[in-house]
Amino acid sequence: AMTMPPLKAAIVPVTPLQQNCTLLWCTATNKAAFVDPGGDLPRLKAAAAQAGVEVEKILLTHGHIDHCGQAAILAEELGVPIEGPHEADRYWIARLEDDGRTYGIRGKVFESNRWLHDGDTATVGDLVFDVAHCPGHTPGHVVFHHAPSKLAIVGDVLFQGSIGRTDFPMGNHADLLAAIRTKLWPMGDDTAFIPGHGPMSTFGHERKTNPFVGDAVLRS
Repeated sequence: AMTMPPLKAAIVPVTPLQQNCTLLWCTATNKAAFVDPGGDLPRLKAAAAQAGVEVEKILLTHGHIDHCGQAAILAEELGVPIEGPHEADRYWIARLEDDGRTYGIRGKVFESNRWLHDGDTATVGDLVFDVAHCPGHTPGHVVFHHAPSKLAIVGDVLFQGSIGRTDFPMGNHADLLAAIRTKLWPMGDDTAFIPGHGPMSTFGHERKTNPFVGDAVLRS
């Protein structure tokens, strides 16, 4: 008999910035979470309905408009709590309505039901995700890691062939590089990651080929 993997994930790009919202679910319990539901809520609700899952919470990697602009609206509609990011991103969350006007996305300010810290865990059904605080792109950015599935959801820390921007207010390039090296790489070369934009990759592939944080670059 085929056994179901404990975790399933579907990527749904949202907003004009094509941000990868992830619908994650626990196959044992059918409980799900949206990670970074920045907008296009009808599309997200349709994805959950199609998967036949029950969304129990929203998880957020960081406070930028394309990642969390409509998290509060969705949380209210579904009657679920918001967990994340780290509270150092209150600066960005306070700006969601203004930034929304800039990008043509309706943004809603919120207070997270649970701010996350390095070393915390977040659950979805029976799944347990480790939380790593990875500042640099934003000061309160967090990453969710499901070690048994060798999967990480990294928001805008790392991309296939690139890294997060650090030229925004409160960005810090040195912090970002340190977070990638000390928090992400130890998760293992065979760990796949879902970035905030663009295609998936693995940490091993990025260590070999990434022009910003590959081993060859950081060695020099």
